[in-house]
Amino acid sequence: SPRIPFSEDVAKRFVEHLPYTLTDDQRKTAWQIYKDIDSTQPMNRLVEGDVGSGKTVVAAMAAIMAVNSGYQVLFMAPTEILARQHADSLAKLLAHTEWADKIGLLVGSLSAKQKTSLHERIASGDCRVAVGTNALIQDKVAAKNVGLVVIDEQHRFGVEQRTKLRTKAGLFPHVLCMTATPIPR
Repeated sequence: SPRIPFSEDVAKRFVEHLPYTLTDDQRKTAWQIYKDIDSTQPMNRLVEGDVGSGKTVVAAMAAIMAVNSGYQVLFMAPTEILARQHADSLAKLLAHTEWADKIGLLVGSLSAKQKTSLHERIASGDCRVAVGTNALIQDKVAAKNVGLVVIDEQHRFGVEQRTKLRTKAGLFPHVLCMTATPIPR
């Protein structure tokens, strides 16, 4: 996997612009993820937490490190509503950064023209954080330099779907799965 080095300055700037204070658990989880992605050993981490517990902000903290290091992030959610919520949340969380306009939303209800435009932005690397449904795993989507894959409600996707998203990258990207549903061992 690509090494995504930790940047204290990037992390501090991100946290300073949050409209709330991170919880201890959010800080600990983000730090564990930072340590994982600062290695060429592929991360495959599951973050479990109740709805509203801050999983998205933790994922955004990982995404900002990947984007800062020149990598693309693919963020897949099982429904269009959830994908739109994530795209809106990420847009707000990254509004103060230089990557605020580098977020794209790829869902089935877009017009053909909108999809083509977003496909081009993803392929060129202009779209640094591509949020979407399983539209992200369609053959038409060619990602560029993916360093991190985030999958929300990962149990709602099959193994083949998750694998197809991971293989959109040239290297094996780091993978962060999130769920609010406890998964039995």
